[in-house]
Amino acid sequence: MDDDDIAGIEPEARATQPTDAPAQNPGADDRRKHERPHDRVGGRLGRVAGWRGMLAAAAPMMLGTELANAPLPRGAPAAACADASADPASTREFDFTDRDFERARRLIYEEAGISLSPEKRNMVYGRLARRLRQLRERSFERYLDRIESRDRAEIETFTNALTTNLTAFFREPHHFPILAGHLRRPGAPRPLVVWCAACSTGEEAYSIAMTAVEAFGSFAPPVRILASDVDTNVLATAQGGMYWEEHAENIPPERLKRFFLRGRGAYAGQMRVRDELRNLVTFRRINLLEPRWPLRGPLDAIFCRNVMIYFDRSTQLAILERFAPLLRPDGLMFAGHSESLHHASRLFRPCGKTVYEVAKPGLAG
Repeated sequence: MDDDDIAGIEPEARATQPTDAPAQNPGADDRRKHERPHDRVGGRLGRVAGWRGMLAAAAPMMLGTELANAPLPRGAPAAACADASADPASTREFDFTDRDFERARRLIYEEAGISLSPEKRNMVYGRLARRLRQLRERSFERYLDRIESRDRAEIETFTNALTTNLTAFFREPHHFPILAGHLRRPGAPRPLVVWCAACSTGEEAYSIAMTAVEAFGSFAPPVRILASDVDTNVLATAQGGMYWEEHAENIPPERLKRFFLRGRGAYAGQMRVRDELRNLVTFRRINLLEPRWPLRGPLDAIFCRNVMIYFDRSTQLAILERFAPLLRPDGLMFAGHSESLHHASRLFRPCGKTVYEVAKPGLAG
């Protein structure tokens, strides 16, 4: 079945001529200004698939033991996920005034709903200064002028830089037995649809997929998974499905053997999600602040974990008001360990540890 035909997920425009020229190439910059963000996502994800295919022909693979893919650079893209502290102001390469910081805070809030505290000033400098060097910009003022001019390609890069992506396989493990039972509930319609609304580099989405396979005892469960994120860089990593083995500390050996291929030789220390599992997940760029999402209900479950903490209260409520009508009357909403939906009690009511159901079934449709 084609991904675009999956229930609950609307078709996405296909990229025709994806480009990935270095940012310091002026001609490439001109072309990128006219690209839509989704075109660039499609280009990246397409290149991942093509890259994997070329290497598969050149590198032998032994199922369950060997990996045919390019070595994954250590620290990438995870290096972009940690809060990078900048040098003291006296040694900074660029001036970064209070006005620059407030502009950056306002712009990321307007674009992605992310509310940055004053304590994030050094993080903002560190992440954006790298981009200024790549573009050979002379000041934050000029760079932020570019963002305010609505350069869509650069707004995407700006958003990627300031998005925090912290995730792990089977993070908050108490959620997954609940999900398994929910997928197997009597009378549930088919196919079941789960939305992983902030999938980062893919570990959560693949944990959902492994849970579905185990719940039904088959690599063809009646489950479709949409995994989305606002950051196109992490989506490319998720689509590729390659990870360092140390990322698998929460996965028992029997699951590793069943769901991953292990690297050998030049690929030692790496692992790749098996194609059968990856085929259960459709990756898509979705900004939760956009007025229209490329999916439709009814959904059986939404995972939106450790995301709301980056939004202010009004933004949280606006998103939750859009989640509730997407869920079936018996659908579940999974939140993060540090999140509570008490302020949205008219929409959701708790039914487990950081698990919620629709408070008014009449909202679902």
